[in-house]
Amino acid sequence: MYRFLLSRQWVILTLIALVLIPVMVELGFWQFHRHERRVTQNALIEDNLKAEPVAVTELTSPGHTVPRADYWRRVTATGTFDTGDEVVVRRRTNADDKVGFLVLTPLVLTDGRVVLVNRGWIPAAADQMSFPEVPPAPRGEVTVTGRLKADETTGASGIKDLSGLPARQVMLINSEQQAERLGREVLGGYLEQTEPAPAGDTPELVPEPDHDSIGAHMAYAVQWWLFAAGVPVGWVVLVRREKRDREAAAGGTGTPGDPEPAAHATA
Repeated sequence: MYRFLLSRQWVILTLIALVLIPVMVELGFWQFHRHERRVTQNALIEDNLKAEPVAVTELTSPGHTVPRADYWRRVTATGTFDTGDEVVVRRRTNADDKVGFLVLTPLVLTDGRVVLVNRGWIPAAADQMSFPEVPPAPRGEVTVTGRLKADETTGASGIKDLSGLPARQVMLINSEQQAERLGREVLGGYLEQTEPAPAGDTPELVPEPDHDSIGAHMAYAVQWWLFAAGVPVGWVVLVRREKRDREAAAGGTGTPGDPEPAAHATA
């Protein structure tokens, strides 16, 4: 009755179904784990943004790698901006997805060490080889509040660290690179400024990271699992249809081997 399942066509179809089921189940778990990571990250961002600010020197030091648990922690730093050694970070977008620069200014702390401060976004210059017009940083001693971020790397950000850039332009915010350039001790990571607000609303401060959206990963996971469950159901439906079609074809042509009807004698 089901001998057709041993045909080449059905063996291949069955093998494809057996491969698709675990693949789809695994894709569902992949999306589910992405959902879990997003939920965990949202909770981390929310908790760190709600925490009371602490001195940046309590969480980082020269050569320190900022751990994920400290990402977006609110920190403060008191010192003097060194605008002479200010650089801009190329190919960065603002909240409206316009391409421009981030302004990265060293803040010299009272103990002589330096923390890098991302003061915000400015539009790109007409000539990409020229240094853009940068709004001046506050003069004298200032206390800056912001979010602590880890050093950017090509591996983590996907941004290629290009060489041969125009003077005072960089691709990545990296404390080790800036320590070598400045010849000073630079705290690991950098500070994403939130206060004080800049005069004239520029540079544009980097907006708070999104920690409300969880994306559609859970929906995608359920979809993959439904697809996986649908494969065997679809296989059974096809088998039954094939069996029914073969039985109908056999019934319409008669059973092979039946004797021919006898001829009537003529008078």
